[in-house]
Amino acid sequence: MQQDIDWSKNEDAMKMAIARTNRFLDKIYEGGGKKRLEKLRESGKLSARERIEYLLDKGAHRIEIGAFAGHEMYEAEGGCPSGGVVVVMGYVSKRLCLVVANDATVKAGAWFPITAKKNLRAQEIAMENRIPIIYLVDSAGVYLPMQDEIFPDKEHFGRIFRNNAKMSSMGIPQIAAIMGSCVAGGAYLPIMSDEALIVEGTGSVFLAGPYLVKAAIGETVDQETLGGAATHCEISGVTDYKMLNDKKCLETIRDLMDKIGRPDTAGFDRVEVVPPLQPNEHVLGLFPENAAKPYESLKLIEQLVDGGKLTQYKEDYGKTIICAYARIDGWAVGIVANNRQLIKSGKGEIQFGGVIYSDSADKATRFILNCNQKKIPLVFLHDVTGFMVGTRSEHGGIIKDGAKMVNAVSNSTVPKFSIVIGNSYGAGNYAMCGKAYDPRLIVAWPTAKLAVMGGEQAAKVLAQIQIASLKAKGQEPNQEEEKELFLKIKQRYDHQTSPYYAAARLWTDAVIDPRDTRKWISMGIEAANHAPVEKFNVGVIQA
Repeated sequence: MQQDIDWSKNEDAMKMAIARTNRFLDKIYEGGGKKRLEKLRESGKLSARERIEYLLDKGAHRIEIGAFAGHEMYEAEGGCPSGGVVVVMGYVSKRLCLVVANDATVKAGAWFPITAKKNLRAQEIAMENRIPIIYLVDSAGVYLPMQDEIFPDKEHFGRIFRNNAKMSSMGIPQIAAIMGSCVAGGAYLPIMSDEALIVEGTGSVFLAGPYLVKAAIGETVDQETLGGAATHCEISGVTDYKMLNDKKCLETIRDLMDKIGRPDTAGFDRVEVVPPLQPNEHVLGLFPENAAKPYESLKLIEQLVDGGKLTQYKEDYGKTIICAYARIDGWAVGIVANNRQLIKSGKGEIQFGGVIYSDSADKATRFILNCNQKKIPLVFLHDVTGFMVGTRSEHGGIIKDGAKMVNAVSNSTVPKFSIVIGNSYGAGNYAMCGKAYDPRLIVAWPTAKLAVMGGEQAAKVLAQIQIASLKAKGQEPNQEEEKELFLKIKQRYDHQTSPYYAAARLWTDAVIDPRDTRKWISMGIEAANHAPVEKFNVGVIQA
C-alpha cells in the first residue's frame, strides 16, 4: 500500500515538472512572437517549424535537438529562443536525417554565439553518425553587435563551412534550400552543400547586399537582380534548382532524398521490439518526488528496457553501479546506471547510493571494455553525486580506480548515450559520460541537476569562504547575515544546476519527458548504425 502511495506522489511531482518544461517549450515555439510570425506568412513564407513539419514524413518519430538553446540568455538583446535555429532528427522519404532551419522571426535569423554552437552540434551529430543533413536557410548572417563572440575562434561561425567541406569528403549528403536571406559569410553554407535550391521572390544569396554594394563600389542594384533565384539559376549557376514557393521547394527535397543510396550499417544487433513490462506511463512514478531519497534504481531500469529483462554483470560486486545487458526498442545495449539505494557491500559496510566507490568503478570499467569488445552501444543513466571521499577511499586508491573508468569511457568507440535523470555532479559526470566525453546524444529529465557539487554543499563552502574574507577585513557578520548570505548563494547555485540552464548552453541536447527516453535512445542507435565503429584501443589502464 505504501508503495502505491509513494508511486502516486512521485508521479504527481514528475507530471508537475513535465508541465513546467512544456510551458517553457510553448513559449520557445513562438520564436520571435506572433506578430513576426504573421508578417512572415504575409510575405509568402512558412515558419521554420512549419517548414520542418511539411518536410518530415508524417507520423514518423522525430526528436528536437537544442530546443532550449539560448533559454533566458541574451535578454538585453531581446532574447534568442531556440538559438534562432530549429534542429530536428527525423525521416525524409524514409531516410533518417537532420534538418536545420533558421528561424527568421528571431532577429531575422541572425546568428548569435549560441546559434553557431547549435549549428556545430547539428553538424557534429551528422558527422559522427554519417547521416544526411538538410539546411533550410533564412538568415541575415552574423548578429553584428556580438561579432567578436561568433566570428574568429575555432568553434565559431567559420567552423561551419569547414565542416561542410569535411562532410562532403566523408560522403555525407548535404542539401540546402535558400528560402530567405543568405548573406555574407553565410552564403558559403548552402553553396558548399552538395545541392542548393532557391525559392523565387523570397530567396537570395550574395556576399554583399544592395546597401553594402552601393557603399563599397557605388553600384545601385536591387536584391533580386543581385542574387535572386533567376540570377543564380540562369546566369551564375550558383544554385541548382529554382523553386516556385516554400512548399514546392520542400517537396523537391523529399524527391532528392528518395534517391539517396542506402548506407552500410555498423551491425548493431536489433530484434523484434518487446514493450516494457508496464505501460509507458509507469516510469513517471519511479523517480522520487524528493530527489534526496533513495529509490529502487533497478525497477526504473526494468521499466525502460524491453520486457523488463536484464542480464546483470557482476550483480553482487560494486553495487553502487548497475551494469547490465538488455534491449531497448529491440536494440542490444549495455547499461551503466548509478544505483541510488542504500547498499550493503560484500564487506558488510553500508554504501551510499549514487556514490561511485572503487569496486563499482572497477566493475563499470570492465563492463565498458566488454561492450566495446562485443560492439554493443552503451547507455549511461546518471544519478551520481561523485566518487567516494575520505581516508579509507583515498588509501584504497579511489583516484586510480576512477581514472580507469574515465579512461575506458574516453576511449570507448561504440556509440554512447547519456540520460541525466537526477544528479550529475563533479567527476561522477565525467565517469558517467558527460558532455565532454562525446555521447552521441545527451538528454536530461526535468529532475536533472548538473554541477560540480550539490547546491547545499556548494553554498556552505562558498559562504564559509566569503564569511572568512569579511572577518579578515574586520567585518563580523551576525548569525542572521550568515544565513541570508548562505541562502543567496544557494539560490544562485540551484538556478545554475537546473536542467534548463544546462540545456540553454547545450550542455545537454534536450530536456525530455521521461516517457520519451526509449525513443531518444532508439533513434540515437539507429543513427549511429550508419557509421562504422573504430577499432577499440583503451590505452594505459593499470591492473
